[in-house]
This record gives sequence, C-alpha cells and structure tokens, in this order.
Amino acid sequence: MRLLYLDCIGGIAGDMTLAALIEAGAPEVELLDALRTLPISGWQWRSERVEIEAIFARRVYITHDEDQPHRHLSDVLEIIERGDFSTRVKQQASAVFTRLAEAEAAVHGTTPDRVHFHEVGAVDAILDVVGACWGLERLGVERVVCSPLPMGRGFVQAAHGSLPLPAPAVVELLRGVPTYGVPIQGETVTPTGAALAVALSQRFGVQPPMRWESVGYGAGHADRPLPNLLRAFVGESADAMQTPAGDWESIVQIETHLDDATPQQLGFVMERALGMGALDVFFTPVQMKKNRPGVLITLLASPEQADALMRLLLEETPTLGVRYSLMNRRCLQREVLTVQTEYGAVRVKYARDGARVLHLAPEYEDCAQLAQQANAPLHAIMQAALQKARESGD
Repeated sequence: MRLLYLDCIGGIAGDMTLAALIEAGAPEVELLDALRTLPISGWQWRSERVEIEAIFARRVYITHDEDQPHRHLSDVLEIIERGDFSTRVKQQASAVFTRLAEAEAAVHGTTPDRVHFHEVGAVDAILDVVGACWGLERLGVERVVCSPLPMGRGFVQAAHGSLPLPAPAVVELLRGVPTYGVPIQGETVTPTGAALAVALSQRFGVQPPMRWESVGYGAGHADRPLPNLLRAFVGESADAMQTPAGDWESIVQIETHLDDATPQQLGFVMERALGMGALDVFFTPVQMKKNRPGVLITLLASPEQADALMRLLLEETPTLGVRYSLMNRRCLQREVLTVQTEYGAVRVKYARDGARVLHLAPEYEDCAQLAQQANAPLHAIMQAALQKARESGD
C-alpha cells in the first residue's frame, strides 16, 4: 500500500502541501498543465528552492491580477467540476472545500451553502487544494497519515477583522485531532491546511511503518524561530513482507453484534465502509440474548483505516461499542492484466505464488458488458478470456 506521511514540522498550509508534493516527485510541469484546465484565469505561478535551517525546500508563489469575488461553496465546486481531472481528484478537492464550508458555517451561525468564502475562496486556495489532490493521485498515494499539528498563538488579519489564533475555522476543523502548542507568534495551521489534513488523512499520529521512496519539503512564507517546513514522506507500507509464496501483512478485524439495525442501515454501512477503503465487509446471522435474531457485522481493514471505520460503526449503527483485533494474513501476489478476446477486451486477475500462476479470474463487469453487447452467453465470454489468459503465458 502506497502511503503519504505528512510531518508538520512547522505547521501546514495549502501552498506548503503543494510544494512538498512537488519535491516528493509530483511533476511540476504536468501539474501546471492540469491546473490550467480550471475555468479561472489571470493567475501567475512561481516556485523556487529555498534554504531553511540548512534544509533545501520548495516554496510556491501564486498571485492573481484581479480582485477576487467572495465565492460560495457552490461556485467553488463548479470550478472544480469543470476542470479536466479524474473523478477521484474532483471528489477529494470538493470534500476539502465542503469541510471548510461546514467549519465556517459553524463559526458564523449559518449553513454551508450560505457561507461566503473569503481568503479560502481565492484562486490561490483553489489551486492549492486541487493541485494537492492531483499530486496525491500522480504519486499513487492510497493512504494519508498526518502528524499532530503545532499551533501558534497571536492574531491574524482576515476579511472579518483581527482573529485569534488558531483561527476559529481551524478550531472547528480540528475537533478531535491531536494538536500541541509551540512558542510561535503567528499562524502555523491555516484553514486550507487544516481542511486538507482533515479531509484527506485517514489517521493522525506517529509515522506508520513504511519504506520511504521519496521525501519532499514544502516551505511556508513566514520566518520563524522553528523551521517553517512541511515534510512529505512517500513510500510503501512496511506492514507487508514480500516472500516468494506471497505477502504477509497486518490487518485489523472490526466487529459488532446488532439486533436492532434496519436492513437499510446495514446496506448503507456496507457501502460506506467499502467506499472508505475497507478490505471486506460481511454480515453473519446470529442468535443473540433474549432469543433475538441479530447480525454480526465484520469489517477487515488496514491498520491505517481502523479508526475511521470504527467511528463509522459507532455513528451509523445503534451499537454501543465495537471490538477489534490485529491479525496477520497471507496473500498471493495479485495483478490485473487485459486480454483481447473475439468479443472484446477483458481484464483478468492473476494470482501468483512467485513465478507460478495459481488462479485466473476474468473481471465480471467486463464479461457482462460484452455478453450484452454481443448477445452471447456470459460463460462463453469468461471462457474466452480464460483461454486467452492461459495462452499469454503470463
């Protein structure tokens, strides 16, 4: 599993996140080409490598020619939707601004759709957020873990006047997130940075076991007594041990018994859990106390996802508690390749033990679509795909 660990040495902001991802390997030229597909114009980009406490980092500058309108959430979401990005990037960027709108609404006693974005609705904030989400996808990041956040003190000037630090929106965003105070007069965590951390991270805490492949430093703009840096570690999870016979990896099993959940609740929880990255979700009928029929919900997940999935069960089901246990599993090495059949292209899953292919499984959705198009039996499509896969010798 490909991980990103955000080490918030001096805090986190949108431009620091973007700069750190560029230094970690996200190609800057490709990033700029992607950002130019957004329906906003008149902005200028500059980045440079700077030295901070003998550490070389990247600093990003985004300026705009015109005064910026005070955008609503719907305006920002429309801008994101019109850009030429994958569904994943659009969903992640939209989630960041939605969290921002919810926080601002809580501070100002209104609803998210009525919030006027000021600083965080400006072009630079939009480019920071969309660019960071693009960078995650370009680097192949599957999970994000963030360190506890350092909080400075003092005041900051904003559209609403002089605000205490941490800014009220940041306080709302970081409810339940580990933070700590630092002897710095100034804003160490911006609203955009806080929203990126909260919306994209699966967990906050110490760095999980991982093998670093690249490291990038993003620099903030303020001079501080402590290094104003965000460090991004990108690499593979070290939970999995590669062996010729397959992978050994650690997973978490989460479960709870229910005798008062509706079928609609159970279906919703399964869909949400799988969408959040659960490895598997299944229900087992059980007989509970007082002779009541019930269901045992079981979720399998990576350790990084465990906290979020336990919160899902506690919030979306009537349960009063969940159980979890850490266990190991052994998996065959898997890859998906595409074969060409007389009916069309079909993805096939290969399960290997070292160099030996033990199992082949055609992708059902591909086969079903071709069966409908060709008015042919489903099993004929699947057999054709298996035959081609065997002939390929892979």
